[in-house]
This record gives sequence, structure tokens and C-alpha cells, in this order.
Amino acid sequence: MKALPDLDLLSVAEKDDLIRALFAQVATLTAQVEALTAKVAELEGRLAQNSRNSSKPPSSDGLHKPKPKSLRKAGQKPSGGQQGHPGHTLKQVEHPDHVEPHFPPSHCTACHRPLSGAVVVETRQVFDIPPLHCEITEHQVLEARCACGKAHRGEFPAEVSAPVQYGARIKAAVVHLTHHHMMPVARTGELAGDLFGLPISDATVLAINKEAGALLAPTVSAIARALKAAPVAHADETGMRVAGSLHWLHVLATPALTWLGSHTNRGKKAFDAFGVLVAFAGTLVHDGWKSYRDLTCGHALCNAHHLRELTYVCEEMGQAWAQSLIDLLVGACHEVNASGGPLAAERIAYYRSAYAATLAAGEAANPRAPPSGKRGKTKQSKALNLVDRLRVHADDVWRFTTDHGVPFSNNIAEQAVRMPKVKQKISGGFRTAAGLETFCTIRSYLATLHKQGDNLFHALTLAFQGNPPQPRFA
Repeated sequence: MKALPDLDLLSVAEKDDLIRALFAQVATLTAQVEALTAKVAELEGRLAQNSRNSSKPPSSDGLHKPKPKSLRKAGQKPSGGQQGHPGHTLKQVEHPDHVEPHFPPSHCTACHRPLSGAVVVETRQVFDIPPLHCEITEHQVLEARCACGKAHRGEFPAEVSAPVQYGARIKAAVVHLTHHHMMPVARTGELAGDLFGLPISDATVLAINKEAGALLAPTVSAIARALKAAPVAHADETGMRVAGSLHWLHVLATPALTWLGSHTNRGKKAFDAFGVLVAFAGTLVHDGWKSYRDLTCGHALCNAHHLRELTYVCEEMGQAWAQSLIDLLVGACHEVNASGGPLAAERIAYYRSAYAATLAAGEAANPRAPPSGKRGKTKQSKALNLVDRLRVHADDVWRFTTDHGVPFSNNIAEQAVRMPKVKQKISGGFRTAAGLETFCTIRSYLATLHKQGDNLFHALTLAFQGNPPQPRFA
């Protein structure tokens, strides 16, 4: 700012011009301060976002992970196993595989008389596995020649097609380790050597996985067809690294079925290529992403996402209406869970009325910015955008209170996404798109059978024997 002139030397008109210029400069500087203050608040808000108050994944929290803060009220559930949980404590069996008797001394240690007639007074059982080793079976084809001169030979089983090969159980173990326990390829081969005395090369592990993908593809296609007809399903997507580029892993799941697919596109092109979501006619639970919204099926929004966003507005922006809305949604969720189904009409009306009033309070706390005069929508605050979204899609927010089978959150899809992210975190990504497609196929089958309580190792063994167990599709 320039130094002020000597006011004694200025005329009245010059003083008036100076005052007007100073007022204009103050107005300009005030506007700049307000803009910079808003920008700083926005940037600080971004820094304050984490996996607990936004849609950011936990992996983005780094070393500064937020302390867990459950929305469950204290004392609702005690720590430890809950009532009705079956547990997995070891219990003695009636018929052990081996019995080792431990006899008392042959003579009394007091009077030295011989002892006889010992009886069992206490038993203890040790659960262990037998020594592991590779079992090699040789198949021999025999030939016999008739007196007429014609030779007759036996035949190898159809599954024995090479001079040396791996059997169904070791293949099942490899797939189980790489696609259910997310072991890297190299470590899987090393583990096979340590456990079974049969080290396996990386190329062989990949070949076994590719074979499993081909064997399980028909079953996974049947899972996709069953999901198209499901009354309620959950959808989500996540990025996966393939040869240094970004691909997208898509999920469609129910409590009993899981389907995974991969594509280079995140939205409509992928949906059209899969043909699963575009044919789905039930209620789709999702996070509100526009590509899902454009589908012609019914919609229900994930309220876990809303709770995280409301937590940010409450804790970082200091707006009390957000906590009121959290309490309202959580209270409705507990009531639905307690009743075991949709709420009565009067209870729905109560919650919707309280919901509308709370959103009105949120809008009052966040004045709408006037039109900017520029093309497109005028930028509004994060809190006001949330209020607008919750009002426009109110029916989908409260779908869990009105429709049978629609849950409060999209946890089923998010759980299906979690293990592929673990796989990427451990292995660093996939080398080829075909490798990701194979992973999606095998993971769809294993996740589905795991939900239905089947033994995955036995199922994979039967699959490599040409008879993969089928999940329950209904």
C-alpha cells in the first residue's frame, strides 16, 4: 500500500476521491481474505478426512490412523463371543486315532508290593496333523497278447495325461492358498516345498490357477445368472493395478452369492460388457455413484457412507444437525433389526418427518451461495451438497425401513471387495488382464462357497477331478 499523502494539502474533492479509493481497496482485500479463508478451510477439511469420516479407504490413512469409534452404544454387546455363537473350542472325541497308555510304576513306592489292575482315571488328548509328505502314485498300463496274436492294452485314467503331473489335492492346495488366503505366487510354491516336500515353480502355480479358472467358469456364469434374478443385490467397484495401468474390479453380491468381474472401464461400458447389472431388475444397494443410479432397477443407498460423511460435518465443521441425523438413522436401524423386517407405517412417517426437519436445520446452517454467473452449477459447501443429496434421494436412504430384505448398509459388497484389495496389497498387482480375470472367476466361486459354509479345499479337489460342487443358487 502506498503511503498516504499529506491530507492538509488536499482539497475536499481530492479527499473524497481518496476515501472512495480506500473503501474500494478494503472491499477488494476483504473479498480476497474471505476467498482465501474459505480455501484454507477446504484444504484443512481435506486433510482432516480419513476412513472414519469419509469414503476414503483405510489404506489411505497411512501411519496416522484414526482411533476406532463405534456408533454402537456402550453396553449393548459385551466383549468376547456373543450369545448363540457356536465357538471352536477343542473337545475330546470318543474314538481317538491313537491311544498311548501311561502305566503307573510296577511296585508301590511305600511298601514295595507289586501293583496290578490299573484302570484309566484321566485322559488328555492332543490334536495334531500327521507328518506331511508327497505321495506319488504310479499308473502302469499292462498289455496282454491273445493266442491269435492280437495285443490288448489297459488304458490310463482320463485325468492322467502326462508322464509326470500334479494331482488334484496339491492343485487344490495351491489355488486355496493363492485365492482364498491371498498368498503371493512365489511364496505359495515355497510353502508347498516346505509343507509337502514338493516345491512348485511360479509358472506352474500360474498354470494351475489358469486351469482352475477354466474349470470353474461355467459355475461362475451360473452365479451371475442367479444374481440377475435376485430381489436384492449389492454392488461396488474398486481399482486394481494391471501391468502398471488401472483396471476396475466390479462386484455384485447377495448374502449367499458373490460375482466378480474385471474391466478397463468403471461405468456403463463395463456394465454393458458384463450383462449382469443391466439385466438386474431387483433393488440394488450401492453408494450412490451415478453409473449405478442410471440403471433401471430399484435403488437403495448405503447409509454407512452417509454416517461417515455426517461424522465429518459434525466433528470437523461443528454442525449439530449432523449428529441428530446420525442418531436418527442409527435408531431406525436398531428398530428395524429388532422387529426383523420393515417398520409399521406410523413409525416410517415419524422417521421421515424427523428426517425432513433435520435436513431443514442442515440447510439453515449452510446458506446457499448465490449464482456465480458462470456456466454450470454454483459451487456449494460440502455440508449443503450432502443435505441436497439426502433430500433428493430420501426414498432410497430409507429403503431399509420399507422394503423387506433391504439392509441398512452396503457391507456385503464392501466385504467382497476387501479381499481382492488384500491380494493387491500383498502381491502389488497383476501382470496381465487375463490374470485378473482368472482371479475374479476363482474368487467368485470361493467367496460364494465360503458364504454357504462349504469346505473350500474339498470343493477345489473335486473341481480338479472334474466334478466341481455347485453352490445353492436359490
